[in-house]
Amino acid sequence: MADAAGNRFVSLLSLMARLRGDGGCPWDREQTRASLKPYLLEEAYEVLEAIDEGSRDHLVEELGDLLFQVVFHCQLGAETEEFTIDDVIGQLCAKMTRRHPHVFGDRVVADSREALAQWEQIKHEEASGKDLGPRWRPRRAAGAPPGSAPADEGRPRGLRLDALAGCLEQGPGGDG
Repeated sequence: MADAAGNRFVSLLSLMARLRGDGGCPWDREQTRASLKPYLLEEAYEVLEAIDEGSRDHLVEELGDLLFQVVFHCQLGAETEEFTIDDVIGQLCAKMTRRHPHVFGDRVVADSREALAQWEQIKHEEASGKDLGPRWRPRRAAGAPPGSAPADEGRPRGLRLDALAGCLEQGPGGDG
């Protein structure tokens, strides 16, 4: 199963490179990080809707669309030699391993509440720069104080980070 998923992932990366390459799709070739931002957010919302709907097929479709957005951004990074999908996956695996020392290390947690508290403590340490590798740096808006969220500049009203966070805190149907 892992081989099949890996082969399909490699095919997805090749598909994206072809869409952006010579002879590829003119629309895909014109896209930038900025032009893709609304699509990334739209796909995230559609995943949430599919979860609420409870349809397996709809969720599979929308997760695929969201994954495509991630791959698209990684392709843009690779084209500018800024980063690759390998960098993204490597950093993600390192972060998840670091934030789960009760699974990958010698720490012990009694329940999910302790696991979450440990996660938040590690995340706080990461934000302050403790115990991190040389490549990781917290990102924030230019001139913003440490610990602040990324800038909402240019985001349409209603699509701000705080609005998205509020959506995620609510249950299905928005009734919390």
